Amino acid sequence: MFTQVRSTIRRVTPADLHGRRLLKVVYVVLEPQYQSALTSAATTLNQEPGQLAVELSGYLIEELRDPENYAAFRTDVAAADVFIASLIFIEDLAGKVVAAVEPHRQRLKAAVVFPSMPEVMRLNKLGTFSMAQLGQSKSALAGFMKRRKEAGGASFQDAMLKLLNTLPTVLKYLPVDKAQDARAFMLSFQYWLGGSPDNLRNFLVMLANRYVYPQAGQPLMQAADPVLYPDQGIWHPLAPRMFEDPDDYMAWTTARVDRSGHQADGPWIGLVLQRSHLVTGDDAHYVALVQELEFRGARVIPVFCGGLDFSKPVRSYFFSSTDPGQPLVDAVVSLTGFALVGGPARQDHPRAVETLQALNRPYMVALPLVFQTTQEWEASDLGLHPVQVALQIAIPELDGAIEPIVLSGRDAATGKAHTLQDRVDAIAERAIRWATLRRKPRQAKKLAITVFSFPPDKGNVGTAAYLNVFDSIHRVMVELQDRGYHLEDLPDTPKALMDAVLRDADAVEGAPELAVAYRMGCEEYYRLTPYAERLEDNWGKAPGSLNSDGQNLLIYGRRFGHVFVGVQPHASPGKGIALADGFT
Repeated sequence: MFTQVRSTIRRVTPADLHGRRLLKVVYVVLEPQYQSALTSAATTLNQEPGQLAVELSGYLIEELRDPENYAAFRTDVAAADVFIASLIFIEDLAGKVVAAVEPHRQRLKAAVVFPSMPEVMRLNKLGTFSMAQLGQSKSALAGFMKRRKEAGGASFQDAMLKLLNTLPTVLKYLPVDKAQDARAFMLSFQYWLGGSPDNLRNFLVMLANRYVYPQAGQPLMQAADPVLYPDQGIWHPLAPRMFEDPDDYMAWTTARVDRSGHQADGPWIGLVLQRSHLVTGDDAHYVALVQELEFRGARVIPVFCGGLDFSKPVRSYFFSSTDPGQPLVDAVVSLTGFALVGGPARQDHPRAVETLQALNRPYMVALPLVFQTTQEWEASDLGLHPVQVALQIAIPELDGAIEPIVLSGRDAATGKAHTLQDRVDAIAERAIRWATLRRKPRQAKKLAITVFSFPPDKGNVGTAAYLNVFDSIHRVMVELQDRGYHLEDLPDTPKALMDAVLRDADAVEGAPELAVAYRMGCEEYYRLTPYAERLEDNWGKAPGSLNSDGQNLLIYGRRFGHVFVGVQPHASPGKGIALADGFT
């Protein structure tokens, strides 16, 4: 069930030291996009002329569930100079990280942990800067960290971003040596948030100069200041820069000469992205979806955020700048893999729901594989890793997200996301269909209501404990008609509606009295069902003996204008409601 990837396939070692000082670094992260950027940074350093070489060992947090990987992790930590961790919020794995690193904390030259669970954050150590007393110390900085940590993942990371901007004010209350080490931690966070191979290269050099080989008397190599990116903005793969002003983006995209004519009135699709994928260069799946949406005639507004509160760019860029209450987009697809507000540790669903209610647009979620490689996912009978199901499907659904679809795979060696084109096609098609449906007048919209029949084929059509099913359906249909939906021949009473659909309120097994709305011939069935052959082991060849007149598949129900009231199909013979091995 858990990933079997060995960390050794991504280990970076210098071919030859040639008299250079060796920096041994071990990292463990949640987000695989940092793997390729760190690998590139270490490889670049090993190829540069200078006095420093890097040995880099890296792990995704879920890889530590494997005993062989965890043993290798402990061995690597025991020999490391520097330990780095980020977004370690899975409780049992956080304990494994602490158990491996804590015995070596005093020996390590530097331990840098970015937003994670408190016990992992306590591993932080840069010179005199320490979070070992996090939650206990009464110092101003420790108090700040504790308050922000208790506020949750999104608030904590956003608060740290604010702290970067107010750093001089904070540091003036600290002794000089502690101030410099605290500044080094915040500088490290800036490098990390920048995420590019250049930023991470300079991050490693800075740690080596200050904490691993300070006795050298002068820097082993030069570390440039962090290259900073906007905390939030709009990104497009063809744009010359990131946009912080929505009007600037609209002016740029409107003036594009590469746009086809059919995009002029195409639906607007809002995309919500993680900035870390953009700055680390792990954006192939983002590029593919933008291209596919535009190829199909949509216009896109891809927004990003550096923290974990994605409601901020939604409010900043998906509403009109001149009329803040008017949404610009027709549908939204989140590609972050997180809830709209918050990360893997804690979410703020009321705030997310408030934002999405104000937007009032279809909100889909698409996700990259994180805890499995593409090959592991494709070979798994279980499908998605259970932790990813919880974090990236169940939690976003609490916000109101619909239609979760895997967007991209993951390479075992580099950690990079790669496009799964059939998935990109499906996401683009669904997003455009939702956007087109939103634009369609109510009178033109077609709806289907399925009548419960549980257990199927047992004479229980339209029954449910303590519910008057047809009275409820009738009230819904009257309300739809009042709101402008097109209905024809709506029965006057719930009883008349039930008779129209069932013909016989006491429908029995086989239900010959049920109204037949449509007879689908076998040729049409096979044309519309590309996976039909996979069903035949359990269901036989079409038309079969259930829901069939011997020549056609029967769809039970009745049309009332643009509203179809259908009946749940019968179950496979003898299987009742059980899920057969061939269930699809």
